[in-house]
Parts: sequence; structure tokens; C-alpha cells
Amino acid sequence: MQKKKENGGVYMKVRKVLATVLVSTFVLAACSGGNGSGDSAGNGEGSTAPVAFNSVFATDLETLDYTVSQRKTNSDHFTNFVDGLLENDSLGNLVPSLAESWEVSEDGLTYTYKIREGVQWLDSEGNEYGAEVTAHDWVTGVKHAVDKKSETLYIIANSIVGLSDYIEGKTSDFETVGVKAIDDYTLEYTLNQPESFWNSKTTYGILYPINAEFLESKGDAFGQPSPDSILYNGAYILKNNTAKSVIEYEKNEDYWDAENVNYDTVKWTYNDGSDPDGLFKAFEEGTLSAARVYPNSPGYKDVLAAYPDGVTWSLPGGATFNVTFNFNRGTFDATSKTTDVEKADTQAAIRNRDFRLAILFGFDTRSYRAQNVGDEGADNSLRNTLVPTQFVTIEGKPFGDSVQTNLQALDTEAFGDVVLAEGQDGYFNPEKAKQYIEKARATLEAEGVTFPIHLDIPVNAKAEVSVNQVKSLKSTIESSLGTDNVVVDIQMLSEDQYLQATYQATTGAAGDFDISNASGWGPDYVDPSTYLNIYDSRTGDMLKTLGLEGSALVEGEDPSKEAKEAIGLAEYDALLDKAYAIFENTDERYAAYAEAEAWLLNNVIQIPVNSNEGLPRVTKVVPFTKPDGWAGIAANKLKYVELQDEIVTVDQFDEAHEKWLADREAAK
Repeated sequence: MQKKKENGGVYMKVRKVLATVLVSTFVLAACSGGNGSGDSAGNGEGSTAPVAFNSVFATDLETLDYTVSQRKTNSDHFTNFVDGLLENDSLGNLVPSLAESWEVSEDGLTYTYKIREGVQWLDSEGNEYGAEVTAHDWVTGVKHAVDKKSETLYIIANSIVGLSDYIEGKTSDFETVGVKAIDDYTLEYTLNQPESFWNSKTTYGILYPINAEFLESKGDAFGQPSPDSILYNGAYILKNNTAKSVIEYEKNEDYWDAENVNYDTVKWTYNDGSDPDGLFKAFEEGTLSAARVYPNSPGYKDVLAAYPDGVTWSLPGGATFNVTFNFNRGTFDATSKTTDVEKADTQAAIRNRDFRLAILFGFDTRSYRAQNVGDEGADNSLRNTLVPTQFVTIEGKPFGDSVQTNLQALDTEAFGDVVLAEGQDGYFNPEKAKQYIEKARATLEAEGVTFPIHLDIPVNAKAEVSVNQVKSLKSTIESSLGTDNVVVDIQMLSEDQYLQATYQATTGAAGDFDISNASGWGPDYVDPSTYLNIYDSRTGDMLKTLGLEGSALVEGEDPSKEAKEAIGLAEYDALLDKAYAIFENTDERYAAYAEAEAWLLNNVIQIPVNSNEGLPRVTKVVPFTKPDGWAGIAANKLKYVELQDEIVTVDQFDEAHEKWLADREAAK
């Protein structure tokens, strides 16, 4: 079974994300902490542990179609409603869920799963629908994902025999696709090539089951954000979803693994981020299960007074948040630019590598991060690569070591002294930034570009911490480069405007920014391709955050072709293709992907900033009881999480962390 790789003495927990900075700023997932609402009941003889979990959300639950949506703001919920084949335990192992066991053929091409018998589908009232969960439901799930053009097809399209041809319409018979129900309780996947990481893909929603009869009965209403739009086989049932208000679950009393579900209700309350200190107040009042705390805020002194030994820090996660450039901006509703010439000048600058290098070296990511977590925690989750340095190993050494060697070889002048290790800002260098802005200016002015270059960056005006972070970004870039060269224009927007301009933009052309800090990415499965494929110029899922379109995904001519040529993405595609073709030797495969990551960093296609998590909080969740895993959505389940009456102290957390590391090592 898959095991995660240790990051020195700190083991990094993943959050599959496409997630906004607003969400990462204050929303607490279960692993970050939680307590009861004040109600207690016996979870065992003599127990007074809370049986309600309360948290907050920043972005509405938009869909329950778990085979289609990729967004963390949806999957954080529906992972609790539906189980897949495998799930994660607290040590990072993949363990049986609805598959009791599995076998892999000698050639690594066929995976056969034995489905747990007797698990019933339930409706939103907790009543039996009248059908067991069977192997056929996984076949239905994949077919439905194709029919709905799932956002997550890229996870499996090139893996399963015949699936790519079916998606592209080259075949019309789904029987040619390598997902088969051999009988009611035997499911078989046939792959195009061996994938040592295949089982980690089964923890993602696209490989979850759907009952065909129910799907047909709901039609286009399947997966709408209302409780009755799906069937349930998971730990909880959705009872209420009210936009910008509340999301509520109740425990599935007939759940097949009910003994590992430790509270009866879950309540998420909407929070727009305008009152960070209000989270701790709600925790004190017993109306919130966990509280992010903010070392920079006036209320932090109250936290320390109440709990001098109760502020603990969550471990850094596997999702990487970044600053992205818009290489082909098509929307200008939120802008300080007044002429087409200004728009064209900014676009020309962004497409210039020296200009992007100047932004990279002029951006103090530590100061930026400190606006969120204070000076004390500013280094905790800084990241200088898209793929976490410890995600996989190459000949026993961290993946990031190979990336650094390749990067330094690509451009010794720019990166010869750059260190990519996590927990520090590897790039900030004002002197180097000045050198590159001078080079960029000379080239661009010769092309007729007028300086200073104005860069629009949108922000949710109500999200206090996010506003402070963007102000920090503006301050350090302008200070490093000079306002005669670059001016960062902050666009203060409403939450809906901000999301429309960034996180929820459905195409590259809809992205309304020059630079943005509104996206992040975490792994779908345990292979570097899960990060690096997002910028494949043909099919990359995160191209829209760069203002680009996937050339293989648009009808007719690619509207972003010129932009892609300007930044040389075809070279990156070739490196991805080279790495993808290697399946027999994982060290060679990972080494090839390290070359691709180095190219990405050398060309400053995006600027990695920090991981998710690494946040200060007060909590009553028993440390390290949550599922853990690099990839998929199963690690975000509330299942297994235990609660206690008293706040977790620093000593308790540290002791539990040491034990957890030792247990993981023993389990290898």
C-alpha cells in the first residue's frame, strides 16, 4: 500500500485544493482542530467528549457531483457523504473502505477490487433507497463523469484502457473502456500502462460510485447543491445547505463503519473574513469547533491570556499557493488602466522573462506570509517549488534536490545561489531584482513599451488578512523595483466580484487580473505529474489561472496560442511527455519530472509562495486522529477525528506528533 514520504522531522499533510487565499486564511478543516458546540455526550463509557463539530466556510457549496467537481470548497463536504474504494488512515496508509481487498496483476495493468457486501444506498432522510452499493456503481460513476465533462477527467483519461478514445468520441461503446463489473462485488480496472500510484487515485471523487437508477431519475438535477440530489453511503448525510449562511450534516446511523464516526452533527457557518478575531470569540462561546488565531490582530493578546500554552500550529500541507501572471488578459472590468496602450504594455512586460524574474526576486514572500500568521510563523509553510520538495524521492533523496540542481544548471546567474528548501524564502533578493528590471526595461522600451508597468491585483475587500497580504506584496515589489518601473494597483472588490475575476473564472479570458494570488493546487494522486500537468499547454487544468486555454480543449484555433509561444510552453510540454512515457523505473520518471519543474521555475510561469496549513489555532481535536494522505479527498474526511473536552496544549500536540512519527516509521 502507498505510504507518504517523511519531510525530515515534519510530516506534511495534504489538502487537495484548488482553493482561494480567502479560504486558506481562516477556514479550518478538521485536522486543524475542533471541539464541541458545548454539548457533550458519551462516546464510550465515562466519556464526556463533544459530539458536535462546528466550523466555518468562506465559499458556498456549489455542487454535490463528486465525480465532476475538482474544487476543495465542494469536496471538503461531499467526501463526508460518499465513500470510495480506499481511504486514508491516520498514518498515511491507504486502507480498505468499500473495497474490502484488492489484487494487482503481475504486469501491473489490472486492478481487481472486492466490494464490501451489504452496504446500502440511503436517501437524504436516511432511508434505504432499496439498492446495495455494487461494482456496477463504479462503472456508472466513470461514464457519468465523461458525460458531464468532469473537471477531473485528466486524472484517469490516459490511465484506463479505451477511456481517452471514448472521451474524444473515437468510440461510442462504453464496453470498450477498461472499467468492468465482473459481478456485483468484483470491480476491475485495466490500465494502459503500469501506475504504481493508481490506488492513490481511487481516493478522488471521479472514481466514486453512483447508483444508475437514481442517476437516471434525477437527470440534470443530480449533484445540485441540495441534500436530495445524491444518495449517501458515507459517514454523514447533508441536511441543510443555505448559501452564505449554513451547511449542516447529521451522522449516518446506518454507516457501515459507524464506530469510527465520533460526533453526531456537523455545522459550517458562513464567514466572510471581515472579523478575524471573531473566530476566537466564537470558540470561547462554544459556537465554533476550532479557531484560527491571528498573531497580528488586536485580539491575539486575549488568546494568549486565556490559553498561554494552547496555541498550536498545524503542519504544512501538500497544496501549494502561488502568485500567477495573466499572459493573455481578456477582461478589464477591475482595472486602473485607462487606455489600450497601457493594457498592451503590461501584457508585453508580463510575457518578458526578465520582467518576471524581477517580480520573483523583488517579492518578499516572508513578509507577505507574516500578514497571515505573524512573524513567529512566517517561515513555517514557505515553499519555493510547485511540487513539495519531499513529495517523492529520487534514489533516496528528496525530489526537490534534483529540481534545485537542474534549476541552477539552467541559469547559474539567476539561480546559482538559490536554495529551494522549504521553510524559507529562496528567491527574495532586491539587488538581483533591480538587475533584471533594468534588463527587461531596456528590451521592452526598445519595443516601444512605456514605463512604469501597472499590474492589477484583485482582492476581496472584506477579507482583512487577504487585503494586508496584497498590500505587503505591493509594498515589497514597488520598493525592490521602484515605482518608476512597476506599480501594483490593488483592485478592492466584493467577494462575488473577486471570485468571478479569479477563482471562479471558467476560462482564461474571464480572468480579470494581471497578477493574482487567488489559486493553489494540491495532488490528486502520488506522482509529480499531478502537480506539473496543470500547466500542460494542451490540456492543463490550471491554464485558466494564467489567462490561457488548453489547445486540445477548445474548438477551432487556440485564442492563447500567441501567448503560449511567447513564453515557450511547447518546451515544457516536451519535458512532460518525456517524463510521462517512463513507467518502469520510478527514479528515472521522477528525475524527468524534476527537469520539468526546473523549467517551470526558470521561466517564472508562476511564483510558489506557501503551502496550505502551517497555521496557528486553538483546538479540541485530539491530535493526529484525522485521516492523513498526500492525495485525493479521502484524507479530508471528518471520520476518525476524535474530540476532547479540554483544549489541546503545546505539550500534548508535541508528544502526539512524536508518537505519530514513530508509529508511521514502524508501519513502513
